[in-house]
Parts: sequence; C-alpha cells; structure tokens
Amino acid sequence: MLNYIHDIPTKLYFGEGQIKHLDEILRPFGKNVLLTYGGGSIKKSGLYDKVTDILSQGGYTITELSGIEPNPRIESVEKGVDLCKENNIDVILAVGGGSTIDCSKAIATGVYYEGDDLWQMVVEPHGVLKALPLVDILTLSATGSEYDNGGVITNLKTNEKLGNSYTFPVASICDPTYTFSVSKYQTAAGTADIMSHIFEGYFSRTEDSELSDYIAEGVLKTAIKYLPVALKEPDNYTARANLMAIASVACSGIPAYGKQGTGWPCHAMEHELSAYYDITHGVGLAILTPRWMRLILKKDPSCAWRFARFAKNVWGIEGDDEQALALAGIEALEKFFEESGIPKTLTELNITDEHFVEMAEHANAGGYLKHSFVALTNEDIVEILKNSL
Repeated sequence: MLNYIHDIPTKLYFGEGQIKHLDEILRPFGKNVLLTYGGGSIKKSGLYDKVTDILSQGGYTITELSGIEPNPRIESVEKGVDLCKENNIDVILAVGGGSTIDCSKAIATGVYYEGDDLWQMVVEPHGVLKALPLVDILTLSATGSEYDNGGVITNLKTNEKLGNSYTFPVASICDPTYTFSVSKYQTAAGTADIMSHIFEGYFSRTEDSELSDYIAEGVLKTAIKYLPVALKEPDNYTARANLMAIASVACSGIPAYGKQGTGWPCHAMEHELSAYYDITHGVGLAILTPRWMRLILKKDPSCAWRFARFAKNVWGIEGDDEQALALAGIEALEKFFEESGIPKTLTELNITDEHFVEMAEHANAGGYLKHSFVALTNEDIVEILKNSL
C-alpha cells in the first residue's frame, strides 16, 4: 500500500430538501451571483424557479450563463469569465450535472488567469488555482465533479478534450429527487461513468490496498444493484440516492487510496472520441471498457488475478480458473451495459476508423499510458478502437 495525501474541502449537503441551506451557503461570499446551467432541463423540472426564488428573496443579483454544453466548450468558459468580470461576480452557482460544474470550475479560475488565452489554462499542467467561490446543485449522478477539483473542457477547433485541476466547490447540494427526471439513457450513461471512475483505479498493480479494493467493489455492486431499479422506477428515492452517493465517492480519490496510478486509459481514449465526435462520455466509456479489458488480458495474461477478483467479488462468479473467471467478469459487465440500453458499438454512434491513428497519438502522447495497469502502445489503442466498431 503506497503513501497518499488527500484533502477534500467540499461540504456536501446530501438528501431531499437540502436546498433550504442555499442562502446560508452563499451569503458569506457576497450578493452578485453567476447562475450557470445547461440546456434548460432545470426550467422544465421547476428547479430553476426554486433557485431563483431563493436568490431573489435573499436580495442577490443574478447574472445567468445558460446553454453550457454536455462536453463543455472553451467558448462557454470564455463567456462566463467575461460575465464575471463585467458584473463583479462574487460567487458562482452551478445548477446541473458534471458538464455545468466542470465549466463553472474553469470559469471560477479563469477570472484570475493572467494569460490572454484561456485555452492555455486548460492545456497547462497545474494544480488547484485561485478561484471565485463555487457552489453547485447537482442534477445528474455521473462525473463526481461535485466532490473533486477536476474539470474537462473541449476545444472542437483543435479536436481536444482535456482534463485538468481547477478548484473544489466550497459546497455541493446533492438532492436525489433532482435526478428523478433524468432520462433512462443519461441515467445509464452516468452510471457507466461512475463505474469507469472505479475501474481506472481498481485495475492497478497494487495488490495490498484492501481498503481501496473493497470500497471500489462496494461502489460497483451498488451501481449494479440500483441502476436497473432507477431505469424501471425513475422516482425510486433509494435507487437515485445510492447512485448519487456513489457518484461523489467514485471520482473523489477515496477508492484509490494507496494505489499505484494508472493514467486512466479508458478516459484518455474516450476523451479523443468526444473531442472528434461530441458523444456522450459515459456511452463511450461503456463501449471501450470491455474491449480494453480483453486486449490487456490477452496482451498480459499475468493480470488475470485482478480480473478474477473482479468477477468473484463484484459479480459473484465462482471458479478456480483465473482466465475463465476473468473472461466471465468482462462478459458480465458487457451484458450489464447492453441490458441498460447503452449502445454496444461505436458504429451505432456513426463513428468510423478515420481518425483512430491521430486519436491514439494524442491519447498516448509522450508514452502517457506506459504506466497503466498494462502498458498501452499507440497500436494497442488503435486496436481497442477498431474492436469497438
């Protein structure tokens, strides 16, 4: 088990009705609020009216940034930064899923960025930056952005989708009832994203971090138990609450305590797909992950022990043959995604192999994935992508 340092300064307000704390959360920061949100679903659900009523009654001045994209664009970051500067914004309130929160993190730090090109802030390696305070109200269980400092921003002009560190939300309101109206497709895609956050750390060469492994397996089993319930009963509070809770934990760093880093290979590959084709992140991950698993198992059969543990502890599959267990676990995962209504191939998303070589070169720039659970070459990545067609 490796050494680790971990700090999560975000305060979570979890459960139904926690929006009652919104005014007391915002008040210490000031009265000028930038309200950020996506395509308007919060207006259909009534959450927009609820939020703006609280803000109006509290005497806040509201500036709005709407239309933040599912894969948030650098242009939205630039627009948000301009609005903050023009309106002397004191605090940002992000209402939505991970994309809205990611974009808002970049806006919060972009206000203080000294360069002229905000895309350079996205590209440059850095840690947490000086930022405006950020509060969020979560409406989708998926990315875990409500409980970490990371954000992913897209530049369609350069076909790049890049993750970086920005800032932690000071507080996140996580009310599972706000996810009742999420579609089956997005619920399944969000859960695939949650599971992928676990896979990226779980499939590590570290063998003796039992706490991390059991936390990871618990998150996966919770996802497997409650996604079918949420798909069948969208307003089932227990199912939605469990999915929301594991979303925050999965990408928080907690399930990777003491683990050797992996470079998150499936995310690296999926970000390339999203950058070129603007697909739903969780769907891309669900398609890629079983193919990645099969390739690395074939490339390095010595990693079968980890897959065998996955099959036994997550799926309850019995047996003594590690290779057979490994394949059975992968098949169970693939079947779970398929039964959840997620497309099985990239072809179904109208993706061809036209850009696969460029995608592989960018995902593995500088040999980035050589320290993954099983090292990946550019050729390996192209093969995984082709196997996903």
